[in-house]
Amino acid sequence: MSCLALALQPSNGSDILLQTREWFPPARALIALSFFRQTRQAFSSPTKHPHKNHKQKQPSSSSSAADPDDASAAEFVGDDPLAASNGQIIVGVESKYRVVYRLVNSIYILGVTVADHDNSINVFECIHIVNQAVSVIVTACRGVDVTPEKLGRKYAEVYMALDIVLRGVSNIRLAAMLGSMHGDGIAKMVHSALNTESKIRGGDSWSSVESHAAEHLASVKAFSNARFELPQETIAAGDELAPVVVEESEEVKEEVEPESLDPFAASETVNKEKELVGGFKKTKDPSSKDLTLALAGLEVTTLPPAEATQSTHINVEGFEGEYGGIEFSNEQATIGETFESFNDAWGGGLDPSEFMGEKKIHKKEGLGGLELLHTSDPKAVEGKDGGNVDNFVKKPEMKGPEMYISEEIRTEFRESLLARVGLMGVVYLKTMPPKGSGEEKETEFSFRVEGTSPVKRFAMQSSRISSLGNGLFHVRTAPSEEPIPILKYSLQPKLTPLPLRVRMVKRISGTLLSLMIQYVSSPDLPQPLKNVDFVLKLPVDPTLLKVSPKAILNRTDRELKWQVPEIPLNGSPGRLKARMPLDSENGEEEPEIICYVKFSVQGSSSLSGISLRTAAEGNTDFYEVDHRFETGVYMCN
Repeated sequence: MSCLALALQPSNGSDILLQTREWFPPARALIALSFFRQTRQAFSSPTKHPHKNHKQKQPSSSSSAADPDDASAAEFVGDDPLAASNGQIIVGVESKYRVVYRLVNSIYILGVTVADHDNSINVFECIHIVNQAVSVIVTACRGVDVTPEKLGRKYAEVYMALDIVLRGVSNIRLAAMLGSMHGDGIAKMVHSALNTESKIRGGDSWSSVESHAAEHLASVKAFSNARFELPQETIAAGDELAPVVVEESEEVKEEVEPESLDPFAASETVNKEKELVGGFKKTKDPSSKDLTLALAGLEVTTLPPAEATQSTHINVEGFEGEYGGIEFSNEQATIGETFESFNDAWGGGLDPSEFMGEKKIHKKEGLGGLELLHTSDPKAVEGKDGGNVDNFVKKPEMKGPEMYISEEIRTEFRESLLARVGLMGVVYLKTMPPKGSGEEKETEFSFRVEGTSPVKRFAMQSSRISSLGNGLFHVRTAPSEEPIPILKYSLQPKLTPLPLRVRMVKRISGTLLSLMIQYVSSPDLPQPLKNVDFVLKLPVDPTLLKVSPKAILNRTDRELKWQVPEIPLNGSPGRLKARMPLDSENGEEEPEIICYVKFSVQGSSSLSGISLRTAAEGNTDFYEVDHRFETGVYMCN
């Protein structure tokens, strides 16, 4: 390899970074960097250290100004001839090394290789690697203003990128690495670029083709190991038939007359007579004329004994009669009587009306008779749907119209303070399903709404419901398959109950972000909250993450999700913790972090306390089923 080491050396100060190949000792790389620093210092003050300039030999073009004979040229270039944008120099006393350098702002990017005199090392490849390292440095610092402080913020990314560049990288993968250096993290920069070149060129990755290759190899191996052997009987039959075939082929060759070699001669096949019977091959085997051999392979079914032809008399009540046996008919008919029906093309026994009734037999759909095994009453199974499987699932039957309340609560917490809250509810009516006939009976009844003190506003669907005052409503509507929203309401913010209080605490120490989410359930809830999801929106895709308890990380959407099975009503506050590093570039900006809470509850009472009652006690105009409430935007930031 042409380049043995890469290093970053500021013009003033100690070395920042050193990357070497596996077989090149870092101690030797440090010696080359030390000689390069001494050479720079010697060139910067030629009057103070003239003996150093005489001892060191600089055969390259960039160091020609350091010779004593070219002092005037050195003064013309400046105090520091190595301050040029790029160049190369040979350093060292016993072990000599060629150092290819580029100066960006105040940082030298150095590439160390062996100082050869026989051109065995491709110095242009080393120069190319140094140029790629310059691209990494400029991208990490977001411009040519390269300083040690900026390099320190992106030290890990620069270290891994230079390690990849030193081992050789294509321009396509280098562009992908530079694109993912800010924001995507080290892991994506290192691992996601492995198949980048093949994707850009339109090729398939090995992971997608590996299964086809393995299947192809398995098929080749199976066919190569397959052996097709003929039975011994077939081989023996072939050996017996081979001489006969050879004799026939020889006879055919003898009978063939030599055709004319003249390509323009008339064909004699026109004058040949057509072969009919003579065209068939005649067998010369004399055994083929023996009829006993031809009938030897036939099997004649023997007749049953005389006892089997006799019937059996059964005396069981309801089943009396003769069963079994074989009965031979003594009736004799003429040929004309037997085939009488065939005299008329459309009459006789071929009339299809003899085999079909007046009505078409309805074929029953079902499990082919298996549904009868599940019940002793076939009529109960053979219903309208012909014994469908869905009939076995017992569904709750509707006794009458049903009503329930569906509520949605939206809340925003800022740390532990409640910023906004709102609750909207909808009263649904589920009528009896329509029967499909033209004359459908309308659903009509009155009901009462109780617990409306915290309600801010009511809205009703005037085409189906009307208000009678004092919380009484009268509904009249046609049957429908889907539930019908008939009332909508919203609560006053100060009277809205909170099912769950959430608090989020955030601490930033350097580049380390620590988060803690505390939650506690309201003791006034009718039942504990179950399957509560806490979704935390992260500012960046974390490279390192520590959570407590276990959570699910979605890197695509940058979400961290906890699922709490149950939150007790009177329990201690729960805690969810997360810790991760932040991007040092955005350390001055305050990251925006939002936590969303999602849950859904179904029970006998609503969250707001509103209930539905009949207009008069004792009436069953409708049935109140389970109410439900769920979260809309329930967040904490």
